[in-house]
Amino acid sequence: MHPHSDRRTLLIATAALAASLTSIGCDTHPPPPAPSPVAFTPAPAITPASSPPQQAAGQQDAKSFTTTGPLVAEQQADISAERNGRIVSISVHIGDRVQQGQVLALLDDRVLRSAADSQKARIASAQAAVRGWEAEESSARAGLRRADAMHADKIISEEDWEHAKYKLDETIAEVARYRNDETAAEADFTTANLQLEQSRIVAPFAGVVGRTSVRPAQEVKAGDVLFWITAEAPLEVLFTVPETSMAAFPVGAQLELSTADYPALHQRGRVERVSPVVDPASGSVQVIGAVVNPSPLLKPGMQMQVRLAP
Repeated sequence: MHPHSDRRTLLIATAALAASLTSIGCDTHPPPPAPSPVAFTPAPAITPASSPPQQAAGQQDAKSFTTTGPLVAEQQADISAERNGRIVSISVHIGDRVQQGQVLALLDDRVLRSAADSQKARIASAQAAVRGWEAEESSARAGLRRADAMHADKIISEEDWEHAKYKLDETIAEVARYRNDETAAEADFTTANLQLEQSRIVAPFAGVVGRTSVRPAQEVKAGDVLFWITAEAPLEVLFTVPETSMAAFPVGAQLELSTADYPALHQRGRVERVSPVVDPASGSVQVIGAVVNPSPLLKPGMQMQVRLAP
């Protein structure tokens, strides 16, 4: 064979081998095998006694759920002025303990006392007038009886008889007038006494003064809030739980309460009331818990951490 022909054959063979290697390098992944047919097996039905994984997880989350809420007393009230007036004295300050009916502050009542004294004197005057005219009435009735007898015997004239009758009618009218005056004076006296009572700002129940907004010589109007009184016991804690956890907080469920103010304090509680309504905005339920044997360290308004007792 000719030498040039051998060289040409060798070059062609080398090029073919390079092309084959390039093709193999570009596609090293063989095509996936065809999937084998799989027989359909229906999932087993869940019986009512079994718990879905989601429910079990929700219960577990509820057990570890922690929230916060304020302590409140069962009795809390804003104490407002019941009439317009000027403060003349203040008897208590923030933190003072008070008893039911204790005077917290006084409004100037000098004009009202003068009015009450005037109405009291008016009552006494009307009562005296009633007694006087009742005596006159008794005398006039006796005179009319005599006049009736004498008029029947033709001893007195028709004119004298009519005079006796007119005198009795006059005394009866005077008695009625002064009795009306007495009734009106008693009503005015009652009103004056009521206004005097409204001059005394008193505590509606035993508790502690939590807030004041009054100062001496201050002019106040009816409805102005002057004091905030809160009872110290019993204490409750207000908190919310998600709708998904509400089943773990039934009435009577035991609670564990703590506060950052006293880290070593662990207070027991129990669920007392659960709102029957879910707040659509937050998807939560309001819960009220009673604090069992509250520690003296706990005060209304403190923030408590709340969780289910282990």
